[in-house]
Amino acid sequence: MKRYELLADDIARSIAQGVLRPGERLPSVRQTSQRRSVSPSTVFQAYYLLEARGLVRPRDRSGYYVANEVAALLPELDTASRPTGDVGDLDVSARVFEILESTRQREVVPLGSAFPSPLLFPLDALARAQATATRTLDPWASVDDLTPGNAELRRLIARRYLADGIELDVAEIVITNGALEALNLCLAAVTRPGDTVLVESPTFYAALQALERNGLRAVQVPTHPRDGIDPVALEAAVERHRPRACWIMSCFQNPLGSLMPEASRRALAALLARHGIPLIEDDVYGELYFDERRPLPAKAFDADGGVLHCGSFSKSLAPGYRIGWVAAGRHARSVARLKLSTSLATSAPGQAALAHYLQQPGYDRHLRRLRHTLALQQTAFAQAIARHFPPGTRATRPRGGYFMWLELDPRVDALRLHRQALDAGISIAPGPIFSARQEFRNCVRLNYGHIWDARTEAALRTLGELVRAQAG
Repeated sequence: MKRYELLADDIARSIAQGVLRPGERLPSVRQTSQRRSVSPSTVFQAYYLLEARGLVRPRDRSGYYVANEVAALLPELDTASRPTGDVGDLDVSARVFEILESTRQREVVPLGSAFPSPLLFPLDALARAQATATRTLDPWASVDDLTPGNAELRRLIARRYLADGIELDVAEIVITNGALEALNLCLAAVTRPGDTVLVESPTFYAALQALERNGLRAVQVPTHPRDGIDPVALEAAVERHRPRACWIMSCFQNPLGSLMPEASRRALAALLARHGIPLIEDDVYGELYFDERRPLPAKAFDADGGVLHCGSFSKSLAPGYRIGWVAAGRHARSVARLKLSTSLATSAPGQAALAHYLQQPGYDRHLRRLRHTLALQQTAFAQAIARHFPPGTRATRPRGGYFMWLELDPRVDALRLHRQALDAGISIAPGPIFSARQEFRNCVRLNYGHIWDARTEAALRTLGELVRAQAG
């Protein structure tokens, strides 16, 4: 464990044992830093972690205090999936479209949404960047910024990789219309119809749709709700099925929120490299970590250019801009050619605006605020679910992102619950849309990335009542 986690655990024990009582002020950051011989940054991280757990609360210009009511959290979901079936064709799009189309109304409480609240993003700063970039945009940018994209934006993306210790040639970065285009281009670059692709179970429904659209077959691999895809099961699947590609989210997986341990990410890259299997790594939530540092993606351990690492600004900065990218390694030329023959280019003004914004110091400040907000909202959601849902409900406790996966009473039908919730003005994402075999029938994914308020609390209360009614 990291030093700030050890410090947070020490303080949490003091609260549990009554040494620190509800409403009592914690020692100041300076005092704790001196007494524990740790840096002020370590103390701040510990206090932020305790706040995210709902154990302490900050007061303006006064410091941190033990929360007056330390609410119980849900039992953690700690069992890996056991997907049924073997290699199979897919037929998922109709159900996914039916469910998603019904949840796009603004008056619906968007617990089933795939995006966080747009109010969490620096829209004014982005608008100013857009105005400046548009005024100074070179008329030739519409030609120069054709595939693979704006040179300055690609350089700045490569610089962020470098800050994490990942050295990339800018030439392997291709700008795309959101991460979803990047992922689809990667899939088309490394597979042909009839090929087999390994995916997590449960997995992002768009991955299943992409496989279906390209005439590919899916092999679902057991996945742990905290630690991600099972490395032993993955190696067995590789040996048995000889897949042409792997599509995996190693950091804050959608829908579970799981994070593969660094040793597993390293082993994943090594395993696939030995077998010559490309890894399509969906890492759109990587910037939304709650720990001290961003977890390194599997791309950091890519020795032969076999990892196609896909990212996006849609989840961390600018959802409406639909600008993503792929660092495609040795497959960059194939991906660029496919981009050229499909969508040709990504919006030149949008790329220029993001490049201008990233040249300023505000992005990392925004990310720190966003991560802190999401961590607090996760705790608020977990506590509300513990209050309103029946005993036996279990949930994941992600260390980043904004999705929480709930396992409900076995008698609950998530598809029926979805319809009942929608009638009550609430959207959820039912478990079966995240499975090639419509499994996880008593599971749902909830989005805690929307502003916590009385409306959200009421929605969770109503949802809990619907779950109780189904469970009997």
